[in-house]
Amino acid sequence: MVVTREVTYEVDGLTMVGHLARPDGEGPWPAVLIGHDGIGLDDYQRGRADNLAEHGYITLAMDYHAGRTFFGDPQAMLDRVMPLMADPARMQAIGRAALDVLLAVPGADHDRLAALGYGAGGRIVLELASAGVPFKALAAIHPGLPVARTEDWMNVGGAFLLCTGSEDPLCTPGQLFTFASALQNAGVDWRVNVYGGAKHAFWAAPMQPDGSLTGGTTHVLATVPGVEYHAVHATRAWQAVLDLLDETLGSLTRTGWRLSHLPGA
Repeated sequence: MVVTREVTYEVDGLTMVGHLARPDGEGPWPAVLIGHDGIGLDDYQRGRADNLAEHGYITLAMDYHAGRTFFGDPQAMLDRVMPLMADPARMQAIGRAALDVLLAVPGADHDRLAALGYGAGGRIVLELASAGVPFKALAAIHPGLPVARTEDWMNVGGAFLLCTGSEDPLCTPGQLFTFASALQNAGVDWRVNVYGGAKHAFWAAPMQPDGSLTGGTTHVLATVPGVEYHAVHATRAWQAVLDLLDETLGSLTRTGWRLSHLPGA
């Protein structure tokens, strides 16, 4: 059984509305912080938190748009996200506020901590890691990348998983490998998954304006260029995240917790 609730907290001059999911019981549970992509905290990211709770992790899907989403309005999204991505201190403050909320929940294991980020949310969790948050695992799916400087990662531990599509024009495989070279030089444990034929946000199933799924692969709402759904790689990337967390944090699936299906959308 999974227990979920909405959590509100103040940061960046806004009231954020996060989504907390945890296994039933008292814990302790390994803790995972999720950063959503530029669109906002949507049902997909809430579903990631719920699925991780099914696997034995207490999870907070943070918010950095004050409860707003930008479906069908890519320019408004860029107007919000791009200034944020240019301000590492601001990103760290947003991430730390969410992390404090997660770690304040009874049962959250402060010694088994991980992060998962998509797009701009990937950049936020990377900023937290470079600032010294001791994540044992960090998964970033087509993240916004910082400048690849070895010195920023010299004191960073944990295992990194970096994922993108081979056809992603916003987070290219070459950009990921350039960043990974800085991690390599700093002695960080890293791996890169490149999904053949996938574009940006390949995990995001197309929706109707009312938020319902179209059932197809083509987005009907306006997006930034280079976005396309790929159901097979969405499932593969999620499995890679679960494998990383199981390897580094352990989970209740090893001791009989119900292993749910692996949704790709």
